[in-house]
This record gives sequence, C-alpha cells and structure tokens, in this order.
Amino acid sequence: MDMAWWNRKAPSVTPIPDEERRVKTEGLWEKCDGCGQIIWKKELDDAQQVCTKCGYHFKLSAEERLQMLFDDGVYETFDRGLRSTDPLDFVDSKPYKDRLASMRKSTGHADAIIAAAGALVGRHVHICALNLRFVGGSMGAVVGETIARAIDRCLAEKCPLVIVSASGGARMQEGAVSLMQMAKISAGLMKLDEARLPYISVMTDPTTGGVTASFAMLGDLNIGEPGALIGFAGPRVIEQTIRQKLPEGFQRSEFLVKHGFLDAVVPRSDMRQYLAHSFDFFCGPIK
Repeated sequence: MDMAWWNRKAPSVTPIPDEERRVKTEGLWEKCDGCGQIIWKKELDDAQQVCTKCGYHFKLSAEERLQMLFDDGVYETFDRGLRSTDPLDFVDSKPYKDRLASMRKSTGHADAIIAAAGALVGRHVHICALNLRFVGGSMGAVVGETIARAIDRCLAEKCPLVIVSASGGARMQEGAVSLMQMAKISAGLMKLDEARLPYISVMTDPTTGGVTASFAMLGDLNIGEPGALIGFAGPRVIEQTIRQKLPEGFQRSEFLVKHGFLDAVVPRSDMRQYLAHSFDFFCGPIK
C-alpha cells in the first residue's frame, strides 16, 4: 500500500483577520430598539422595516415611505429645486447655510420634504413625505411652500392629499418665517375642505412641535403608526413643567387613540389598503 496517501499533509487554513470579518458581516444585521433582538437585514426589508419579533416600526426615509405607498413604487416628484434663503443669517453651533449644505450633501435632498403624485391602489393621489434625516424633518419655508403647492395641485386635479409627518417641529433657524408656514398650510387645507377633497394625515415617529400644532392634526382622518411619539412638547419637558410622573405610554399612538386624539392606529403593512378604503369612503369607488 502506498503510505504517501496516509502521510499527506492537510491544506493550511489562513485565519481571517477580525477587521476583515467585521467588514464582511457589517450591515447584514440590525438591532431592534423595541425588543433588543438582532434581526437579519433581509428579513427586516421584507417586513417593510417592522420587527418580526415585537412589531417595532423602524424609521423610514421619505423615499422609502413613497415607494411603500405608491403602486409598484412609481411616482412623479415636484418642486425638488426649492431652497431656503437663510433669511436670518442664523448661526448656532455653525452657520445655518453650512448646516443646510452638509444636510444636502449627506441626504441628497434640497430640504426635509418630498412632494409626489401617483397611483395608490389605482387612485391618483398626491403625497408629501417629510424626511426626519434632514434637520430633524423640521418645517421651514421650503416645507411650507412645497405642501402649499401640493394643495394647489390637488385643487386643480380634484384629487386627495396625504401628508406623512416625521418631524421635530418648526425650524428654529428660520424663526418667524417657519411659524408662518403653520397658518399658510392651514389656510390651504381649508380650501381643500371647501372643495370637498379629502386630506389624510399620517403621523409617524416622531411627530411633534409646530407640525403637530398645524397640518398634522388637521386631517379628515388623523392616523398614526404603532408606537409613534405624537405631541407638541416632549414628555420630558412636560414632566419638568408639571413636576409629575406621566402615565405609561403617554403621547404614543395607542394612548392618543384611546383618549380621542387620533382616529386610528394603522400598522405599516396595512397602511396602503387603509388609505385606499378611506378614499373610497370619501370619494366613492374608482370609476
């Protein structure tokens, strides 16, 4: 018998450095802020960024929101060229102009909103989605003007409007100019009401400040995603002001619908059909 076969050396195995191992696995897993479980990213994508263990709704970008709502993720955008003029020459930790420039570079967007139109379960609608990643989704002159123009298009085309809010409120760097947007948008929504065109407000985590105090709470239907923080001032500020401990789940969607501040809490997986059924109720079936 040929003994060379028995004496053959096993091929050497080169260990993979820790740094290279981390690079290969980076981005494949996500930790849930709700239950702390580690979730496979592909599984999370398939579930529309909702934890399959506890139902926690991860935050979405404005593009992801629009792709989820419009049929086949197809839509047309408007007013992408609007820019803030920095009316106050505001400076905090850095000049507002520089802050805007860095936000535009990192997000690829001009401001904290995307206005779009397309089909939602076959019905032509306009949807404005706020982007929390752009200066906290705050409402400045560009956000106000974009929504006002979307309202005008709905009036001209006689179609419904949806606004998906994700915002820390009015943008302090634009001062009174940002606060003026509250009245401007509210006046436009009154025109929609007079024209008997429905407006549905969808509030996601978080929806606070001047956005809640204006258009987010003016819908013919006001609905929230599960677990969304919705309010004017945050719970920590309220506790410090009244010097009392707030109830469990205070300002979350489920608490608000129980106390009559919301019409419904709708899971992300049901949102498209819920909106479609609501528009059937308001406008009648699609002809």
